Amino acid sequence: MKRSMYGRYGGQFVPEVLMPALNELEEAYERYRDDPRFLEELAYYMKEFAGRETPLYFARNLSKKYGTKIYLKREDLVHGGAHKLNNTIGQALLAKYMGKKRLIAETGAGQHGTATAMVGANMGFDTEVYMGAKDVQRQHMNVYRMQLMGTVVHSVQSGSKTLKDAINEALRDWVTNVENTHYLIGSVVGPHPYPMIVRDFQSVIGNEVKRQIIEKEGRYPDSIVACAGGGSNAMGIFHPFIENREVKLFPVEAGGCGLKSTKKEALHSASLCAGEDGILQGAHTRVLQDRYGQILESSSVSAGLDYSGVGPELAHLADIGRIKPCNVNDEEALEAFYELSRTEGIIPALESSHAIAYVMKMAQSGELGDLVVVSLSGRGDKDLETVFSLKKKENRRVCL
Repeated sequence: MKRSMYGRYGGQFVPEVLMPALNELEEAYERYRDDPRFLEELAYYMKEFAGRETPLYFARNLSKKYGTKIYLKREDLVHGGAHKLNNTIGQALLAKYMGKKRLIAETGAGQHGTATAMVGANMGFDTEVYMGAKDVQRQHMNVYRMQLMGTVVHSVQSGSKTLKDAINEALRDWVTNVENTHYLIGSVVGPHPYPMIVRDFQSVIGNEVKRQIIEKEGRYPDSIVACAGGGSNAMGIFHPFIENREVKLFPVEAGGCGLKSTKKEALHSASLCAGEDGILQGAHTRVLQDRYGQILESSSVSAGLDYSGVGPELAHLADIGRIKPCNVNDEEALEAFYELSRTEGIIPALESSHAIAYVMKMAQSGELGDLVVVSLSGRGDKDLETVFSLKKKENRRVCL
């Protein structure tokens, strides 16, 4: 069990029927993670299909305006528009080596679902994705993209109708179909070995940054800033820098409705900042829960950060002080969405906008240092309708 734990977090809190599947997955990963043939095929897909490596872009206009040197790690340029494909390629290839014929996945913003649909179509899997009904409504273009590639999308009507509930339904499916199905989890959450596997496949982000920033600046950054929901994007860029103690690491969570929320509601939007120890979807981690241990609904303008927990490794890193959790609210994220679009000609995902917002807010405080790298986890095409509808509501209030 030792490898499955991060301090007091992690573990495998799942029905007994799933233990053989988790053991099979761990054994396969240990067998193939250093296999030359597997790594050669993985490298091929990463380069030729995903389009890696992605640029480390110097945001000169943003840097000038906010008084610090800001680089953007352009994961928005990965095929499909987000970092999610890094992990789905790795896991789908692993499932292929394991002899699985079917992929299932959960998705919030739809980017992980889309990335799963892409690899499913490309590698010949039957693919089904679970998505909360609330997210289906606000991300219907991604639903169509998945369906276009032959993926069946299940709209989950239970609970808060968001990512937490989609994961629950995917787990129920997996229990029933473990023999021929691989559950392709999209973040560093869930039971061991998923947090480790997802982190490793996403670490390509941070490994590239390590090389690129030395080439451009001759040193490591003072700070790295990344949005964090479940945490795959954050762990992907943070993990290669964990031992480099001089580099500050800032995971930025969704702070909810901000100025329009009560203090209690704001606390119900950021697991690292305000969560408590609990069990969520197969792992011990920090979760948003009431005094009876019931999971609370999260709240964010960003579907991909609308999650009631966080990856166990991030929870551990926060405990030991290696990362510095923070949060920004919806209004700040929307302001950053517009700011990057107008300043650099880059439209960020609302998830990534949270990281940009924190840099905008803190750049001149000295906390971030003189050289900052921001993980731009995805592009904002998927969020244009959400932003437009919010702007229309705001305009109506102004008119009234």
